[in-house]
Amino acid sequence: MQYLDTLTSEFENAANPSKAIDQKRYMRDQFEFFGLTSPQRREIVKPFLVKNYLPPKKDLHKIVKTCWKKPQREYFYFAQELTQKYIKQFELSDIELLEHMIVNKSWWDTIDFIASNLVGPYFKMYPDQIEPCVEKWLDSGNIWLQRSALLFQLKYKDQLDTTLLENIIPRLLGTKEFFINKAIGWILRSHSRVDADWVIDYVDRTELSNLSKREALKLL
Repeated sequence: MQYLDTLTSEFENAANPSKAIDQKRYMRDQFEFFGLTSPQRREIVKPFLVKNYLPPKKDLHKIVKTCWKKPQREYFYFAQELTQKYIKQFELSDIELLEHMIVNKSWWDTIDFIASNLVGPYFKMYPDQIEPCVEKWLDSGNIWLQRSALLFQLKYKDQLDTTLLENIIPRLLGTKEFFINKAIGWILRSHSRVDADWVIDYVDRTELSNLSKREALKLL
C-alpha cells in the first residue's frame, strides 16, 4: 500500500479545498474531491503510471478496489487509468473487476471511461464474453451496466457490430432515463462518422426518444 500512500500524499499536498467544493457541487454533491484540475491530476499521477514502475498485475484488483473505497473522486480516475495500463494483460476473469467498477459509486464520469477504454478492449480480446455479458447487463435493471452495453463499442469505428447494436437499443427504448437515451444517441452519432447512411436509415425506422434522435443526427 506504499504505492497508494505516496499517491495520497501527492494529492493532499496539491489539494484546493475551495475548488473541491465547486467540483462536488458539479457532481450533484455525490462525491468528494481534492480540488485538483485535470492538468494537475495528470501531472501528479504520471510517475505512478510509468511502465517500469507499475505494480505487478496480480495486485491490480486490490489497488483498484481500494481506490474505489476512497471518498475523493481523483482516486477513481487514477484507478481507471492504472487499469488501462494492463489492457494487454487482461485475463478472462478481469470482467469481474470491470463490473465492480461499473456498479459501485457509479456516475457518468467513470462509466464512460470504463465502457469505451476498458470494457471495449476487453471484449475485443474475449469476444465470446460479449453476448452473455450484454444479456446480463441489459436484464440487470442497472442503468450503468446498460449504458456500458451501449457504449463499449464507442471506439470500434468500422468494427462496430451494427447487428448487436440493433439488438441492444430496442431493449432500452421507452425509458425516460436521461443517461440511457443520451447514450443511444451518442453511439449512433459516433457511428455516423463511419456509416452515415446506416444511422439515418436506423433513426428513420426506429421510435427513438427525441433526445436520442437529436444526439444521433447532430453531425448530419
